[in-house]
Amino acid sequence: MQSIGENIWIFDGEAVPFFTLPYTTRMTVIRLSDGGLWVHSPIKLTAEIRESLNALGPIQYLIAPNALHHLFIGDWAEAYPEAQLCGTREVIEKRPDVHFNQTLLPDAEYGWSQEIDSLLFTGSKSMQECVFFHRASSTLLLTDLIENFAPEALPPLKRWIARCAGIVAPKGKTPIDWRITFYPNKALVRAHLETILSWQPKAIVMAHGVPVMSGAPAFLKRAFGWTGLTPG
Repeated sequence: MQSIGENIWIFDGEAVPFFTLPYTTRMTVIRLSDGGLWVHSPIKLTAEIRESLNALGPIQYLIAPNALHHLFIGDWAEAYPEAQLCGTREVIEKRPDVHFNQTLLPDAEYGWSQEIDSLLFTGSKSMQECVFFHRASSTLLLTDLIENFAPEALPPLKRWIARCAGIVAPKGKTPIDWRITFYPNKALVRAHLETILSWQPKAIVMAHGVPVMSGAPAFLKRAFGWTGLTPG
């Protein structure tokens, strides 16, 4: 567990295999003003994590931000039945065995909306992702929309594969296979980016790879340069 600001922590979990690459996992926990915990992209639940969370407060929300981040959600829902489980429509359809309390939708209001902004990032037929912005810490939370793997964490061959996919730090971006599916809707992607930039993020925490703790706007404009977003 690492504190990255007042009332916001990141937890790094074990790697999971995906397209032959060892995908490191990360979740972010925010303590809301009422003391409840908002948990983004839950990683594998361990006794150590449960102990750490118990010291922070009660689990109030569990967030599954896209259809790929569901591996551990069932275990968390079972361990914290009092928590509100929220996910995109795609992840809800993918996990009919898990009861979700709320769907993440465009322009929706949530119990955390006074403290955390939400945007459903659309434009791809492959997958949608809900992104979040914690106002108090000026932290943008992404899942797979940008991946930014440390090169030293990958064996040489897999590092080369990751570079070809465009997901190696410090120049991480949307993985090439997903990025291509956005190309017919670049104008919509740019509109989403303009909204995110209007939040004025100072830091970016993604589920996979090296967080960006300064210079977030410039990093975003470079990472989404393929959309024609104007730098500056």
